[in-house]
Amino acid sequence: MPRSVNSVASRERRRRILKLAKGYWGRRKNVWTVAKNAVEKGLTYAYKGRKLKKREYRSLWIQRINAGVREHGMSYSTFIGKLNKSGLELNRKVLADLAMNNPDAFKAVVEQVQKVS
Repeated sequence: MPRSVNSVASRERRRRILKLAKGYWGRRKNVWTVAKNAVEKGLTYAYKGRKLKKREYRSLWIQRINAGVREHGMSYSTFIGKLNKSGLELNRKVLADLAMNNPDAFKAVVEQVQKVS
């Protein structure tokens, strides 16, 4: 019985990987084995990056809130503690946006939180 190879599927698989390697430098873009390794590594970095992005944005929001709160004579930790006690349900993303783009509204939130003892 003759040997059967599924060249259509293998060619499509290679084409898909080489398409992902477009823009790479040197043999990484056009040699199958090198491109396959480069793309796999790139996809691994992309997966990790999606997890790290969440961490980095939360850190940025905390820095912005801290800067905004210190203008009103509080620290970040006391602000968040009093915010949780006050019952206001604003997340860090919204608070950071208020601190950056709408200082008057952020000041109102800080004053509301300062009333809580």
